[in-house]
Amino acid sequence: MRNSTTPSVNAGSMADIAFLLLIFFLVTSMIPNNKGIARNLPQACPPGADCNIPIKKNNLFTIHVNETGEIMANETRTTVGQLKEELKKFIDNNADKTCIYCKGEQLAEASDNPKKASISLSIHREAPYQSFITVQDEIEKAYFELRETYVSEVLKKDVSTITDAELKKVQEAYPFRIIEPSQQQ
Repeated sequence: MRNSTTPSVNAGSMADIAFLLLIFFLVTSMIPNNKGIARNLPQACPPGADCNIPIKKNNLFTIHVNETGEIMANETRTTVGQLKEELKKFIDNNADKTCIYCKGEQLAEASDNPKKASISLSIHREAPYQSFITVQDEIEKAYFELRETYVSEVLKKDVSTITDAELKKVQEAYPFRIIEPSQQQ
């Protein structure tokens, strides 16, 4: 047998190359930036002030989502498809007849006017996350459609052309009032 040697690879620089590749991919890769649900939170209650404002029963639309994702709107089982229309009827009701731009049915059991309408949303702790997002989306759609109608019929403009002052007026006409109590066990 001849003098045989086993071939070998110099692995000393292999670690350096792996380290450089790791740094390269860390620097060049994009890290996702999830923004969550856009929501303007209310101002903090000033010290010494009573911020618990009583809400009449007819001005409160309650939405409960149970652990299986089923939706109860004002103690009645409903579907996601029906929720937006029920919300719009409730918000735009005008039971006290003070709202000149409202087109509601003026039912005594629904909201007095959009400025007094509040939505209570309670989600069971075990409810699917998609149910929460879907209900939030339906609430947003209901308000968007009511505000869009206000812009086109009262302000007589297209939504894309309103000014900041007009936007504030629209938001005051249909204020987004949602209450999210603590999670249920």
